[in-house]
Amino acid sequence: MPDPFDENAASAGLVAKGTPGDNAAPLSISEISALLKRTVEERFGFVRLRGELSGVKRAASGHLYCSLKDENARIDGVMWRGSAQRLAFMPEDGLEVIASGKLTTYPGRSTYQIVIERMEIAGEGALLALLEKTKARLEAEGLFAPERKRPLPYLPRTIGVVTSPTGAVIRDILHRLADRFPSHVVIWPVLVQGQGSAEQVAAAVDGFSRLAPGGPVPRPDLVIVARGGGSIEDLWSFNEEIVVRAIANCTIPTISAVGHETDTTLADYAADRRAPTPTAAAEMAVPVRAELAAFVDELALRQKRAILRPVGLGRERLEARAQRLPRPEALLAPQAQKLDDLSDRLRRGLADRAMRERERLHGYAARLSAPLLLARVERARDRLGAARLVPGLLTQRIATQRERLAALERLRLQLDPKAPLRRGYVLVTDAQGAVVKTRGAASGQPSLTLEFEDGRLDVVPVDKAPPPVRKAKPRRDAQPSGQEDLFG
Repeated sequence: MPDPFDENAASAGLVAKGTPGDNAAPLSISEISALLKRTVEERFGFVRLRGELSGVKRAASGHLYCSLKDENARIDGVMWRGSAQRLAFMPEDGLEVIASGKLTTYPGRSTYQIVIERMEIAGEGALLALLEKTKARLEAEGLFAPERKRPLPYLPRTIGVVTSPTGAVIRDILHRLADRFPSHVVIWPVLVQGQGSAEQVAAAVDGFSRLAPGGPVPRPDLVIVARGGGSIEDLWSFNEEIVVRAIANCTIPTISAVGHETDTTLADYAADRRAPTPTAAAEMAVPVRAELAAFVDELALRQKRAILRPVGLGRERLEARAQRLPRPEALLAPQAQKLDDLSDRLRRGLADRAMRERERLHGYAARLSAPLLLARVERARDRLGAARLVPGLLTQRIATQRERLAALERLRLQLDPKAPLRRGYVLVTDAQGAVVKTRGAASGQPSLTLEFEDGRLDVVPVDKAPPPVRKAKPRRDAQPSGQEDLFG
């Protein structure tokens, strides 16, 4: 029997022929691929591989394709959409992970691969490396720049809190706000850990930012993103890029209060203010009401003192100046003395003036003698006789005055109130003779006088006149008294 693996025997013929006693039929490529696939899947039904991600990409269908490699080898991997949606982190090249799943083959390329059902970051060191890498990338974009930070409102009317509604964090925040300064709080409940928590936190921050002022849900003046302490895995949702960008793009000032004082997340860098604990965030959000009231009272006292201070100083200055003023008697003594002096001088002056005028009167009386007056009248008569009167001066002045008089006469005729009576108008006056200009005034008068061109007529308004007495018409069948019936 020839050896089927004998090289000489295999190359003996050009056409493949069956060897007597040989029961090994040739297999097709699909058959051998199926056998290999079944063998690999039965032998490696479940494996956990540790390696570095490479060539990570997501297909339009939602499936995740990647490669796992170490320093000596690599293996392809695929993660179906359902498993990829449950990932707690964003896979990227260079990240060291532990992938769990089953090995299988891909006949289309004659390769083997791992179907990944679960993927985790390989240790805290790898997680921190991913954190530093993400931080450096976001910081390069300017999301953590100090100039982006906004001051917190001094006394917010409404505070929005993004946290779990069932944890101790929200109770600590509400209790601390009630102790310091009771405020209106709007809680947006979210998951703070696990699958989908990052998307919920980002949606809550973005939702607060989109609220319109004056809407049914009050728009917060301040947003607090809070969570209790935990491990780096528990706080990882607040390191996700979607959360960091939502906080950085929020239009409302934000406080990040994630974890305890030693815990730091990327959300702390993106927020306007970082609080070491959620309780500290409540203390940053509002002042102490009692301290604020005391401060206001102190300001009011200082204001009162500031108002009264000038009054007190003015009173002191006034009293000091009043003490330096002389007495009223001393101020009026020189003027009284001067008044007495002037009064005496006035009396003497009047007596002297009367004496001088009396002497002048005697001098005028001596000059008013009859011969002197007659001589003066004679001289005036001579000057009058010598004066010549020019007629033109008199006639010109008379003509000027005549023209002025004619103009006044024309103006009088134009302004004569009775001139329109000649054109058919009527002048209406009341009982006192006052002119009535409106219908309302006329209706309120008991009687009116209508003045025409040829005389006056007294009338009574219709509203004031008594109703007319209607005379009864005689009946046709009634016979006049004293007349007999012609047909009787």
